[in-house]
Amino acid sequence: MARRPLPRILSSGTTSLARGRDLARTAADSATDVLHPLLVIGRGLRILAASGRRRWSQTPKDKRGPALFLGAACVLVVALVPYGPLLALLTLMAAAAWHGRDRTPAKTGPSDAETERLGSLYEALVPYFSIPEDPSPLFAHGGEWDKALSGYEFDEAGRITRLHIRYPAYFTDGEATSRARIEALLHAKSGRGREYLFDWDEEGNQLDLRVLAALPTGIAAQPFVTSPGETVLGFTDAGGVQRTLPVLEGDEPRDVPPVIWRTGPRSSEPHLLAVGQPGSGTSTLLRNIALQALRHGGDVLIVDGGGSGEYSCLSGRCGVLAVECGPTGAQATLEWAAQETERRLIATHRAREAGRPAPEDTRRPLWILLDQPSVLAHLAVAEGGPDLLTQLQVPLRHGRPAHVTVVVAEQFGHLELLHDAIWQHTRARVVLGPAAIQQIADVLGLPPHTTPTAQVPPGRGYARLGTGPVHRLQVPATPDPYDEATHPAYRQAVLELLPGRLAPGGGGRRDQGAPGKTLQGQPPVQGPALDAPGIPEVPAEAS
Repeated sequence: MARRPLPRILSSGTTSLARGRDLARTAADSATDVLHPLLVIGRGLRILAASGRRRWSQTPKDKRGPALFLGAACVLVVALVPYGPLLALLTLMAAAAWHGRDRTPAKTGPSDAETERLGSLYEALVPYFSIPEDPSPLFAHGGEWDKALSGYEFDEAGRITRLHIRYPAYFTDGEATSRARIEALLHAKSGRGREYLFDWDEEGNQLDLRVLAALPTGIAAQPFVTSPGETVLGFTDAGGVQRTLPVLEGDEPRDVPPVIWRTGPRSSEPHLLAVGQPGSGTSTLLRNIALQALRHGGDVLIVDGGGSGEYSCLSGRCGVLAVECGPTGAQATLEWAAQETERRLIATHRAREAGRPAPEDTRRPLWILLDQPSVLAHLAVAEGGPDLLTQLQVPLRHGRPAHVTVVVAEQFGHLELLHDAIWQHTRARVVLGPAAIQQIADVLGLPPHTTPTAQVPPGRGYARLGTGPVHRLQVPATPDPYDEATHPAYRQAVLELLPGRLAPGGGGRRDQGAPGKTLQGQPPVQGPALDAPGIPEVPAEAS
């Protein structure tokens, strides 16, 4: 039987069909563009009608009659008003166009550039999170990155700001070196110059990466809302502590989370060690501590080993017993501090034996602040004298029950000159300025959970109180008020916090109206000579 021929429209090839489809698609697109306003208005009318029907169904039956009467009255008023129907129609069309407008769909996944970045990061993690013996590896070359990487966020530049990583259980996340390799890789692949927080969940085999925002640097020294025995070292991240302080950043009030160091007889970290590079802000930290101690009625002894005169603003102030810059005066000051610590212990012990409270002069806080003491110790030994750092052993060992607090600030290059007593009894530690992770770990006892950056502002670093966690730290701006190179507002803030000057020739007496009380047996300002019985007077050294 002969085969019937195909119709001409089907046997003439696909050229005519393709041309017809193109023409139909073009006509449809043109019609859509022309009729787009009508489509938008129609979609809006449908939405308004559905909304009206829903509200009518939700209206109670006993209120439908008054609602109809009110609607009819409104229609009658619109009909009687000049141009009322036209205005009502225009209003209805405008409402329909607004409700029927195109809404941009929410972003449900990464863009092509973000997908490529996540894929490259996944491939870079394969050698660290996979082994040949794994029958079904979570990380494999050419694998699916979305099974291991989630919770991603990107900034405007397309760099990762947040990422959640699942890794296999056999990865040695309990070893610091293994975690350090992963953190270094993520830091390099996600973008350098930023500070990342790595939160390891060893129980759930998960790692959270997050870019930390910069700590505020515009907070100047000011009267902080703290109780006696609490010292604000600086400010940290919101999730690191469970407390906030009201402060002024410029003229704007805000609440920020502080790093508070508690001192006194019940403190487990009675002394502090601050380490940094030149210009890192250790002197700023000591000035901030001194101002807070004076505000709470304490007495302050300052030994400036650097000899830069950055503490001259405190000379002759009420509560400042001495500001020494030379080895002889520093030696005399520390000898007096050791004898004062012993005197307080003896007086407290005798009062308790007699069933009386400790004398008031033994309960007044005494702060010994030393900035770069290794320089003066070296000069003292070179001149044939004793090592003045040995005088710190008594205040360090027995200062807590005697209300004596020692704060030492030193540079990284001179740490080997510090005595073992300083390392043993300074359980509160601060590292300021740029430093390697190993340097920070050597001082604090633990490495930070973040990646330190090469460029940091003055006063920026890390703090650890005893056996607690490592906190990021930004010290309040407390410059030398006599340094004209610093910000005028910061210098004025420090000047307002300085106590009044001692009366001329007062020998420890305070200006009328100055805060605080005079300590019995207080030495004169320019030399820690003591008038208490049993302790010889020490001549002051002109520095």
